[in-house]
Amino acid sequence: MSDLAWPPLRDALAGEVPYGAPQLDVPVQLNVNENPYGPSQAAAADIAESVRAAALTLNRYPDRDFTELRGALAAYLNTDGGQGLVPENIWAANGSNEVMLQLLQAFGGPGRTAISFAPTYSMYPEYARDSLTDWVVGRRESDFSLDLEVARAKILAERPSVVLLPSPNNPTGTALPLEAVSMLCEAAGNGVVVIDEAYGEFRRAGTPSALELLPQHRNLVVSRTMSKAFALAGARLGYLAAAPEICDAIRVVRLPYHLSAVTQATALAALRHAPELLGKVDELRVERDACVAWLREQGLTVADSDANFALFGTFEDRSAVWQGLLDRGVLIRETGPPGWLRVSIGTPDEMKAFKQALVAVMEETR
Repeated sequence: MSDLAWPPLRDALAGEVPYGAPQLDVPVQLNVNENPYGPSQAAAADIAESVRAAALTLNRYPDRDFTELRGALAAYLNTDGGQGLVPENIWAANGSNEVMLQLLQAFGGPGRTAISFAPTYSMYPEYARDSLTDWVVGRRESDFSLDLEVARAKILAERPSVVLLPSPNNPTGTALPLEAVSMLCEAAGNGVVVIDEAYGEFRRAGTPSALELLPQHRNLVVSRTMSKAFALAGARLGYLAAAPEICDAIRVVRLPYHLSAVTQATALAALRHAPELLGKVDELRVERDACVAWLREQGLTVADSDANFALFGTFEDRSAVWQGLLDRGVLIRETGPPGWLRVSIGTPDEMKAFKQALVAVMEETR
């Protein structure tokens, strides 16, 4: 009998566990930054009718290059920081996770390096691992900002082919100023700089989008998702804006017909209802700012947030606090640097339940 390991998993994957936040059936779920407000009846009806129409064509492959959807996404981004974007500037996939993986498949690989600055999105090193790309991580400052000189020096030393940075950052909520994005693009040379704006629609008034810089930097990629502000986490549609040459390069590695006709129909219908679906974003911004202020009133440290969540701490035993909240029916995320926790912004009732539970847990653990 062979003594080789079974199944014959790659050595780099041995002992690894699948990514995923806990999915627990509790009354208040505030752990994965979902939009707590689902699509309206009008949007849901349009989506349903669009999917019904697409169902009649399911014997045929979908539009492989999803041209209509790319045009609709370009038109939307031109209302939120984009300047003259056209379908050739847009690429989309099944969630921004797949977009990121395709970027690493196209521009990373053996002998190449991807870099980010921690704390950062925990999936990034997995994209690098899965694409056989070397992974290097720098550090952010204590307030989670970037020291531009330190970041420039790190990029010049490592010469990465891909730089991955969320803005607003996950898990901290910190947004990058445009001068930092320009510095990254210039320091990276021929490397691709990906600014992950999954939470971009939640940014505070006066916080610009990196989309504004696309005309100035050919190596800049700005990614977005319909999972958060558009309340379509279950639809799985992420996308990016970049130079046409970058979009064309990704087509080399994408799987054939990777966006189903149903996904395309759903996303197009949602974009027709963009003002309505995004109408709750302002409410969530207000609720976020109120939550940040309240947490600080409790004597906690809270990162400034341009996203739909707040990172707060610090706790001697954050696991005990997380469990205490869960015991009271409130699920948040144990993530970020040691001692910190992250709460997604929910409805007023959900936030009231979170606050009441946190006060009780903090009294218990004092």
